[in-house]
Amino acid sequence: MAKDIQPSAHRDNAREDAVNAAQGNESKKDVAAPALGITGMLRWAWTQLTSMRTALMLLLLLAVAAVPGSIFPQRVQDAFAVQSWIDDNPEIGPVLDFFQFFDVYSSVWFSAIYLLLFISLIGCIIPRARKHWQQMTTPPPRTPRRLQRLPEYGALELEDGGPTPEQALKDAAAVLKRRRYRVDLRETSVGAEKGYLKEIGNILFHVSLVGVLVFVAAGSMFSYRGQKVLIEDEGFVNALVAYDNFYPGTWFEEEDLDPFSIRLNGFQREFDRQMFGDEPNPNYGQALGFTADVTIQDGVDAEPEDTTLRVNHPLTLGGAQLYLVGNGYAPVVTVRDGEGEIAFSGPVITRPDDPVYTSMMVIKAPDAQPEQLGFVGLFLPSAHDTGDGLAVSVDPELYNPQLHLNAYAGDLGLDEGVPQNVYVLDTEELQVLNSREVEAGGIVLSPGETHELPDGMGTLTFEEVQDYIAIDIHYNPGETGVLIFALTATGGLIISLFLRRRRAWVTVETNDAGRTLVRYGLLSRGEDFRLREENIALREQFEKTWTVRPPQPDEETATDA
Repeated sequence: MAKDIQPSAHRDNAREDAVNAAQGNESKKDVAAPALGITGMLRWAWTQLTSMRTALMLLLLLAVAAVPGSIFPQRVQDAFAVQSWIDDNPEIGPVLDFFQFFDVYSSVWFSAIYLLLFISLIGCIIPRARKHWQQMTTPPPRTPRRLQRLPEYGALELEDGGPTPEQALKDAAAVLKRRRYRVDLRETSVGAEKGYLKEIGNILFHVSLVGVLVFVAAGSMFSYRGQKVLIEDEGFVNALVAYDNFYPGTWFEEEDLDPFSIRLNGFQREFDRQMFGDEPNPNYGQALGFTADVTIQDGVDAEPEDTTLRVNHPLTLGGAQLYLVGNGYAPVVTVRDGEGEIAFSGPVITRPDDPVYTSMMVIKAPDAQPEQLGFVGLFLPSAHDTGDGLAVSVDPELYNPQLHLNAYAGDLGLDEGVPQNVYVLDTEELQVLNSREVEAGGIVLSPGETHELPDGMGTLTFEEVQDYIAIDIHYNPGETGVLIFALTATGGLIISLFLRRRRAWVTVETNDAGRTLVRYGLLSRGEDFRLREENIALREQFEKTWTVRPPQPDEETATDA
């Protein structure tokens, strides 16, 4: 009967299991994950943002986002170059401008990455600093039961008559303290740990990154940069209207300009003039150095001071750095119009195009009557006739200065109020007065000579040649802070890379022979290739502290067994 009943019981049990499984599956279908809610979503987003992985990703993303700033011209540096790029690329130019590719470092997307990185770093630093403080104020971990299982282990049996176990523990604690461990003396063991400076270096690195971001942002907001061309015997006062180009920071105010002045007294160019016998050396005529003799006054109450300005040797005035970035010649010319009135008089800045200072020159005289006058051509410091009606400059020094110009008359377009490049003259709609392609020919002048324009349109006189220099003026209040935090970041990184977090434990007991047996073990948090050296050094310190009984052959065999 029992055999007959047993299969039925199995069937009932199987049926019951199937029902339970079905009910379980049905209950699983009914279970739904709880909704996070706004608070939960914010907490989850904050956790993701403040993770180290996110901070590293944002740092990499910031570097990638800065790449377009080195590919495309930036409006803050050269607005004319930006407009020229857009005009030359009418299809993609406006699209890139819409997405702020010409204002990368002040764009919305670059600023968003910057701010997210800033928040992420702060969110990483605060919990890590709090946790590290807890670790520093918490005793080292409890002593493992089996020290011999640690990566580095050692045991010493002390001679008869040695210190008691209690004294041996105190001696071991003293040895560990001398090796800069933080020691916790316990009843039967000593726990020790060192290398807290590693995590401090890591935290210092991240704090320094935040400092760099803060001072870079401050420098961007409160800094300014400008350019000024100074002609010989001309001065410059640090005022907004005196700059040729000026690029202020976001929060810059004109009142932030510190009063200082600089005046160009003279300029010296040094060129290679070394000869090899009767032949010049291959570098003959190349520039060796430039020196500007200037008079500076750093502040209203300061005394004027004569000094020099050289390439890569900036002057510091009013907290701003003044750099010598260019130089050239400025021919002094006088333009008289058809009525005999002076329409233009003064030095004209030329733009050197080669090592021998062949320089582009443009003169605009919008006040000339009855027609406005314009001149385009070259200034040659050492003109040499090539024999085909052309001339070239053969040396950068003023051995034979000449002007080679074409003259034009008509509307120069200056009355429309549209800014123009001083080195460009649109001659498409102008009347040609002098050129090699017309009967009157081009204008060739040496210092002291005057050329009469055709049809009584006026005259052009070449008076003399002066020097000019181009200076860049940079003011960035965040530079010092960036330097300090960059150095501390480097120091923190070095500390975190080269220091190791180590733990040590020492136990003392009395063995069967009645002698004191000292066991110790070492453990490193992370990879530590010098942990073996620490073991050797620690054993040497113990052997100097106690009289250690050398191991006996029979005891070694027994221990191995």
